[in-house]
Amino acid sequence: MSALTFEAAVASTLAAESQRRGKRLARTLIWAAAAIAVLWFSGAQIGMNPLALVKGVPFMADFFSRMFPPDLAHLSLLGDATLETVQIAVWGTLIAILLSIPFALLGAKNTTPHPIVFHATRMFLNALRAINELVFALIFVSAVGLGPFAGVLAIALHATGMLAKFCAEEIEGVDRGPIEAMQATGAGRLQVILFGIVPQVIPAFISYSIYRFDVSIRAATILGLVGAGGLGFSLIKTMKLFKYHETATCILVIFVIVLVSDWVCARIRARII
Repeated sequence: MSALTFEAAVASTLAAESQRRGKRLARTLIWAAAAIAVLWFSGAQIGMNPLALVKGVPFMADFFSRMFPPDLAHLSLLGDATLETVQIAVWGTLIAILLSIPFALLGAKNTTPHPIVFHATRMFLNALRAINELVFALIFVSAVGLGPFAGVLAIALHATGMLAKFCAEEIEGVDRGPIEAMQATGAGRLQVILFGIVPQVIPAFISYSIYRFDVSIRAATILGLVGAGGLGFSLIKTMKLFKYHETATCILVIFVIVLVSDWVCARIRARII
């Protein structure tokens, strides 16, 4: 190949590459413009107005000024509600852990007994995640009455949908090497699941469970808004009675609970995983 032919080939390659880059840039700009337009339109539809927030700052300042200083004498009345909140989160998460294990196995493609079971399980888990804990709490309050048991059931169902989905995805992503080695030695389906799949997903499942407990603590603090026990009941009661100093105390206790929960979960995660 002569030098001129080689230079022409290089120039043609560079030109083609430049043309491809130009097309990619044009597509990127088009998609970016479309995304900005959609976001702008949706923002206008839902009434996003930063000026309204700026104008509302004095009203927020007035509201917060009514809450300070917190009425620390009200702490003595929140002990039972605080303990109830933690108990709701513990029991709700524990039930969710137990329920999510079979649902995760049924909702993973490599462990489910049949595709119909797989799709039905995934649809059920999607439904559990789609319904908020407060909605579940309303349903269970109408079924079992006011109190923490409704909160436990609400957290348990929503947490089951979350934990089972995450665990099912971990099961689908396990290393195939140990599984194929066990199958080559004549291991049955149950043995493969128990000794080839489960050991691989246990660390991730423990991590998800700890995280879910942390989330459950936050959820349990507001379930009282619909009569499902916990600090939420005291919070909504003080707000309805315009006892804002006591409301600030409730918020302070919720903050401390979340802070302690986050610290405990971090220590457990560091020790186990």
